[in-house]
Amino acid sequence: MLRQAGFEVEVSDFDGVLPREQLLQKVKGADAILSLLTDKINGEVLDAAGPQLKIVANYAVGYDNFDLAAAKQRNVVMTNTPDVLTESVAEHAIALIFAITRRIVESDQFMRDGKYTGWAPMIFLGNDLVGKTLGLVGFGRIGAAVAKRMHDGFEMKIIYYDVKRNEELEKQYHLEYKELNDLLKESDYISIHVPLLETTRHLISEPQLKMMKKTAYLINTSRGPVIDEKALVAALKNGEIKGAGLDVYEEEPKMAPGLAELPNTVLTPHTASATEETRSAMSELAAKNIIAVLSGQPPLTSIKA
Repeated sequence: MLRQAGFEVEVSDFDGVLPREQLLQKVKGADAILSLLTDKINGEVLDAAGPQLKIVANYAVGYDNFDLAAAKQRNVVMTNTPDVLTESVAEHAIALIFAITRRIVESDQFMRDGKYTGWAPMIFLGNDLVGKTLGLVGFGRIGAAVAKRMHDGFEMKIIYYDVKRNEELEKQYHLEYKELNDLLKESDYISIHVPLLETTRHLISEPQLKMMKKTAYLINTSRGPVIDEKALVAALKNGEIKGAGLDVYEEEPKMAPGLAELPNTVLTPHTASATEETRSAMSELAAKNIIAVLSGQPPLTSIKA
């Protein structure tokens, strides 16, 4: 799309996170940057690009990798990719709920290791979802998509916490609003859907984990630092909660020591939006934002500082 619009495009052939030195070198002279969520776009990068830089389009809905104040000072437009990944991330959160509660990963490895010798009444007992309480921490587009599917499809009671209460959606999705501490105490499943801000960093730490039921499961498809990962490992080891399904980690790509060895976890490598349909839509939206700005038009999905 960018080339068809008449722009010269350089695509990094580096498989993974581009080393900082290479990033600073490659952005020199660019009018636009299409960044990954792993690229820390701050004043250093913006200055390395030069004064002609007009837009940085993030290939992600989250933008905790952006220094918005630095961009505003330099009159650089910053955009992200909301809406287009709502369904896939919601589906992944639900997949983690199913996988952890029905012990899918453990069972799969058990079969592959040749340990299955015949049916037994107590083997890999999991839990039902019907009638259980699902607590949503954060109720934006993704949280709402999870709520709809789990209420309509599995008759779960849905409670939520958000800094902004939404009484209209409460009626639409049969929700109950709860303060965070009450939600943690009452939920059988807790799914995190908040952006990473200073106010949400370690939102779930040792005190919050101790509030949860010993039978509760914690799911995170938002950003890793929202959970104190070391405290989570301790809680899982000590039986303070029953299990966790994680797609994001506090110090990606590293995991907290001991997390990988815990059988009561399901761990995926930040792939909640990794469907062919969604990644294509994210690419198109990022490209459309760049084309619009470089053509003198307003961006489709601008981020406000």
